[in-house]
Amino acid sequence: MSIILDHVNYIYGSDTSLAVHALKDINLVIPDGQFIGLIGHTGSGKSTLVQHLNGLIKPTGGTIYFKGEDIHAQDYDKKKLRSKVGLVFQYPEHQLFEIDVFSDVCFGPRNLGLSRQETELRAYAALKQVGLEDDYFYQSPFDLSGGQKRRVAIAGVLAMKPDILVLDEPTAGLDPKGRDEILDQIAKLKEETGITVILVSHSMEDVARYVERIIVMNQGAVMFDDIPREVFKHYRELEEVGLAAPQVTYIMQALSRKGMPVKTDVTTIGEAKEEILRALRCGS
Repeated sequence: MSIILDHVNYIYGSDTSLAVHALKDINLVIPDGQFIGLIGHTGSGKSTLVQHLNGLIKPTGGTIYFKGEDIHAQDYDKKKLRSKVGLVFQYPEHQLFEIDVFSDVCFGPRNLGLSRQETELRAYAALKQVGLEDDYFYQSPFDLSGGQKRRVAIAGVLAMKPDILVLDEPTAGLDPKGRDEILDQIAKLKEETGITVILVSHSMEDVARYVERIIVMNQGAVMFDDIPREVFKHYRELEEVGLAAPQVTYIMQALSRKGMPVKTDVTTIGEAKEEILRALRCGS
């Protein structure tokens, strides 16, 4: 298994009167090759949780294992961990700083001590993986569109060749076209490489469309952990904690209440279309 969180707790300001219990007894297993959605209302603990995965934050209680090793053991190599568990923060384009796109993507692998040839090969491959055309490689990253900047930032992490890619709201601030392009590219990358992807998102439609497992956070604890159709069956409970199900879920529930014999646990537009056509054929 790639990552195991064993009774992980985290308290912000643990030695002050303003202590906040951000993570509460988290037990999770994240196996190789999964596409996982991590959802929760603002302040639920999502971002705190993902920052534990590559050791940016040390738990105040519990243990985190990567490939069977305690990542906070005294002699553990955190630099190696962070090359294997790549974290892309929200608005990662704010971290771009080099004179051109290619140099920016080279920064990570170069700091791993790789040769110039290997560094440049990795940078080129990563930029192609995120679908950026060669014409942009030697432009300033600040001249690119928001979606293109986001691709460059993701490529900078991919150039480290991580086993796990953690994306914290990777489509925040993008228009629908840019959002779809980014997520389609990530889904394609996952299929081609078998990389583990953890997607933090507020969009239930995006989560339902792309991921195979959803972890729901609420007040620092895991509320649900299951496949999308099982999680979204609990749409009433999700609403109570400031979340929702995809719009398709509500449409199917409404059709069922009107007497149409449809399954209500579909989660995507494509599934809904097929289910409605099936119900219409059965009723004709």
